[in-house]
This record gives sequence, structure tokens and C-alpha cells, in this order.
Amino acid sequence: MLQRLGHIWRLGIKELFSLRTDVVLLALIVYAFSFAVVMVSKGATTEVKNAAVAVVDEDQSTLSRRLSDSIRPPQFRPPVEIRLDELDAAMDAGSYTFVLVIPPNFERDVLRGDQPPIQLNVDATAMTYAGNGSAYLQSILTRELLAFRARQPASASLPINLVTHARFNPNLEPVWFMSVMQVINSITILAIILSGAAIIREREHGTLEHLLVMPLTPLEIMLAKVWAMGAVVVAATGLSLTLVVKGVLGVPLTGSLTLFLAGAVLYLFAATSLGILLATLARSMPQFAMLIIPVFIIMYMLSGTITPLESMPGWLQTIMQGSPSTHFVRFAQAVLYRGADLPIVWPDMLRVGGIGALYFTLALGRFRRMLQTANG
Repeated sequence: MLQRLGHIWRLGIKELFSLRTDVVLLALIVYAFSFAVVMVSKGATTEVKNAAVAVVDEDQSTLSRRLSDSIRPPQFRPPVEIRLDELDAAMDAGSYTFVLVIPPNFERDVLRGDQPPIQLNVDATAMTYAGNGSAYLQSILTRELLAFRARQPASASLPINLVTHARFNPNLEPVWFMSVMQVINSITILAIILSGAAIIREREHGTLEHLLVMPLTPLEIMLAKVWAMGAVVVAATGLSLTLVVKGVLGVPLTGSLTLFLAGAVLYLFAATSLGILLATLARSMPQFAMLIIPVFIIMYMLSGTITPLESMPGWLQTIMQGSPSTHFVRFAQAVLYRGADLPIVWPDMLRVGGIGALYFTLALGRFRRMLQTANG
């Protein structure tokens, strides 16, 4: 037993030395856990900000100007007034995301107690952006219309005062969410790439045959690659959360970093096993790269990092239970955002470990057959 552990340890050290000489992979690790986290957190957002708005004011009344003036930064740019005959061309050209059309005699009809129509044209190319912006504009215009009819300030026009308390992210900062999710995405893609590339590199450099003549088993070779690549990603994750997410971006991580890294170890066991499994299916590094793209996209888009799992169709939710990223995302959000402890998150950790054991078993079977083919 001690001899096997020694083999696994020394093989893992060999993998770390091999990685040290691979400048491209080292640069990728540094980039993924530093610059990529900052750029995605600061740049990628679904919140409405600086949306382009135009107004077709055919009424030219006090009320129409009041409605136009109520559309303000930072959610919207100051509205640009255009003519009705310019509307279609402007929307086709993508010049404005929202175009508000105020019909003639609008103020007169409102004062008379009628319900005149007001048209909001939306460029729904960016669906989430357009949906959120439409809801904001509807709320703004409704508040101003109620205030105008009641001849009161807009703050006093509504019959109720709705007080909202946002927990875990009081200011609704998208950076708090995007930064941690980007770290999780980096863990996923690098764990798959590093472990799979280690197998492909052995095959392309001819060192796999050298391993076959040594008193080593496929299990020892696989475990060495799993712990070595997993250790690199765990270390990079801890540094990224501490130096980049908390230090540079100022995101308060309320949960236990130790508990999160413990869950990350289980997730890396699953992700590295998946990387080795994919590497046994590919014949070269380009094939491996093409193979991991659809796998990563599915794990990224459908695991809850972009939209909640509950918003997806039931059959898709069932399928995604077989992905370790689904349970790890839920685990990470509970620990880092809500400060959950072990009694709350242990079921997700158990699921990740169970899926990892399944992936490892499948990868080990494929790896043994690959070694037998290479030896034969």
C-alpha cells in the first residue's frame, strides 16, 4: 500500500514538473483566475445600464415632456426626440433599444379621465436586457402618470409603500455574483483541460510507453494526474478568491473558504476524471479541444451559473442532475453567498463525490483499454 502511494506521489510530482515547463498552460491558469475574473465581472452584466432611448412626442405637452424627463441615467441615456417617420429606420438600424411613442392629445385625454394608449417599441435582440428595461420603463411611466393625475409628487402617488429588503447582496451588485461564478467556470474548464492534456501529452511525446514498462498500474497513473492537476487548480482557486475576488473586486465572501475548498476538491475529482475520460476518446490535442467545447458549454450554461436551474424545463433539470457542476454551483452559492455550513451543504458534496466516483470508474476503464491498445 505504501509503495503504491509512493508511486502516486512521485508520478504526481512528475506531472507538476511537466506543467512547469508548459508556458501556455501556465499563462492560461494565471489569466483564467485573475484577468478573466475581473473582466467578466466588470464587463458582462444583464442589468440595464446606459440603454439608448428615443421618444416620438406627438403631443408636445407638459405631461409628455414630464414623461420624457423621467427617463434618466444610469439605467437609460437621456432620451433623443425623433419623428414618427424615423422610427422604423432607427429600430432596424439598432440605434435605440427603446422607442416611446406619445400620441397627439395625450395630456388632454388623461385629464379627461380616458385611458389613451402609449406605445413602447422594444428591440428584443438582447432578450434579458430588453425585458428588464421594459419593466423599468413601465414602472417609471406609471409612477409619473399617477403623480400627474393626483397633482402630487411621484413619491407620494402610489397607494402603498413597498419596502424591499435584498439579502446577501443588498445593493444588487452584479460583480458579487459574476466574480464567483467566473471562478467556478475557470475551475471547470481548467480541471478538464489540465487533466486531459496530461494524457494527450504523454501519448504525443511517447512517454506513455515508458510508463507501461514500469511497475505501475493504470489506477496509479490516473490518481497521480488527478491529484497533481487538482492541487494546481485548488491553489489557484484559493488565491483567486482571496486576492482577486475579495482584494481587487471587494466582494465580501461571508462563508468559510476552507469549506468551499473542501467542496472544490470533490468537484475537481469529478472534473479531472471527466477530462481524462474525454482524453481517452480523442486521438490528438486538437480533437480533445473540439470535444471539450460542447461539454463545457453545457456545464456552463445549464448548471445554474447563468439562470436558476428551477427556470429550466423539468426534463432538463433531471438530466443536469448527472452533472457535477449543477451540485457544485448550488454548494458554492450556499457557502460563499449565504454563509451556509456543513450540515446544510453536505448533500450537495455527497452528490458531487458520487458523480466523481462514477466518472472516475468510467475513465479508468477507458484508460486501461487505451494502455492495452498502446502496449499491444
